[in-house]
Amino acid sequence: MKAAAHWTDPAYLMGGKTIVGAILGGTMAVEWTKKRAGLERRTGDLFAIPLAVGIAIGRIGCFLAGKGDDTYGVPTSLSWTVDLGDGVMRHPVQLYEVGAMVLLVFLLARIKPPQFRQGDRFRAFVLFYYGWRLTVDFLKPGVRFAGLTLLQWACAAALLWYGRDLQRLLMRDKVTGVSHG
Repeated sequence: MKAAAHWTDPAYLMGGKTIVGAILGGTMAVEWTKKRAGLERRTGDLFAIPLAVGIAIGRIGCFLAGKGDDTYGVPTSLSWTVDLGDGVMRHPVQLYEVGAMVLLVFLLARIKPPQFRQGDRFRAFVLFYYGWRLTVDFLKPGVRFAGLTLLQWACAAALLWYGRDLQRLLMRDKVTGVSHG
């Protein structure tokens, strides 16, 4: 078992988690700083769309880097597979993520007052992104514990943390009193 041979190597266990880790760590740092400064206003909405665009651009770079980037997909026989230079036909997961982020930008652009509250755009971004990564990472190789990679476990924990926000976003009509009828 490869994971057992590398269980003490943090670089091996944490490899490939830069975006999820950056969002999680950045969010925690911002919230900690806001608390220390006495700020209660939600500040993430301005970052949601640029983050999605940046991730899309970054994933194009990941795709162009080929297999050496370690963000590639597992082998498959589907008709839209790609060969990243090693003769193995794989899921183009980097391109899937580009498409997901383009879709997310359009969805995020629709989140604005009065229908949504301050902070909802960022909450929608993190919910979508963590949900996306939890799902798409089944199409990537990796060390798995109880069926999930460490990145997927981090995404699952973040989704649980933001669960009340997801429920509120989905039930926004009842929260805001806005009618679509």
